[in-house]
Amino acid sequence: MVQVERTVRVATPIGAVAQYLADFAHTEDWDPGTISCTRTDPGPIVVGARWHNVSEFRGRKTELDYRLTRREPGKVTFVGENKTATSTDDFTLTSGPDGTTVRYRATIVFHGWAKLASPLLKREFERLGDEVVPKLRRVLDELG
Repeated sequence: MVQVERTVRVATPIGAVAQYLADFAHTEDWDPGTISCTRTDPGPIVVGARWHNVSEFRGRKTELDYRLTRREPGKVTFVGENKTATSTDDFTLTSGPDGTTVRYRATIVFHGWAKLASPLLKREFERLGDEVVPKLRRVLDELG
């Protein structure tokens, strides 16, 4: 398992941040690895909504099917799966006098033989986490 956590503070109100983050297609705007992320079911964005994400990691394309598993005040969670890994993207939002604090935690659990690579990939996921911060801050600040 690999876990990466970052915190971003923005001036944008919590409601606008929560609404934006609930649409996983927006990962195209702030996730440096995402090539495309497309909603795969119709209707409002509620728990159970689904997306197909194509990312590039270490020069290889990876596809995961994500679903929204939690959408409640202060909390938005997505779980993506393929045969190699399960990825959980968890956002915890806290309102403050100057805007919103977003704690982003990505947890990747590898399956089968891929488990052996977890310790070797930690550094690469940390690097990606560092790249997420300025991009996520920029897009969330633009909402305000």
